[in-house]
Amino acid sequence: MDEDVSIINTNTRNEKIKNFFINNKNKLIFGIIILLVGIVGVYSFDKYQINKKQGVSDTFNLVTIEYSENNKEKTTTKLIAIINEKDPTYSPLSLYFIIDNELISDQKQINELFDILIDQTSLDDEIKNLVIYKKALFNADQSSEGDLLNLLNPLINSKSVWKSHALYLMAEYFYAKDQNQKAKEFFNQIIGLENSNPDIRLQADKRLNRDLSE
Repeated sequence: MDEDVSIINTNTRNEKIKNFFINNKNKLIFGIIILLVGIVGVYSFDKYQINKKQGVSDTFNLVTIEYSENNKEKTTTKLIAIINEKDPTYSPLSLYFIIDNELISDQKQINELFDILIDQTSLDDEIKNLVIYKKALFNADQSSEGDLLNLLNPLINSKSVWKSHALYLMAEYFYAKDQNQKAKEFFNQIIGLENSNPDIRLQADKRLNRDLSE
């Protein structure tokens, strides 16, 4: 008796499963197609991103290797194009190359390129902090105290590895302007900073003992 009931229950369950697949055949097929399209789409996008990254890398390497005094304009145009690709690796390197080789003399244009990196490019936090520091360093000679502080505050108020560099830049800025008390405050912050860069700490200590001791 129990065996008969078990057989009936099994047959009923199988019939329900069979009917479910029959009644929902189109939905199941559509779901499988959507899943396959999604898998192919993700794979294709990843492959596109890899190929794009490789293309930007190849372009940067070729442009910088072929750079000479005779092709400055061409080099600059191609490096700006790489910056506008907003690649987290080669866009910053392209701007650094432009600055190091003085390919653009217009400070406003350089700052606009910095802003593409800072505001529009997906950078790791410390890479972004480095770009901010380099922008501040680039503008330090022409910046007002307020502008320079506003630019460096994200680093100064953080635990970034570039914090001591930012503090040192502000300290030297005030020292150059004979604002010694403000300079001492920033140098002392470096000395008191737990994870300050050892070389920066050493330079701050030298400045305090040699030039700012009372």
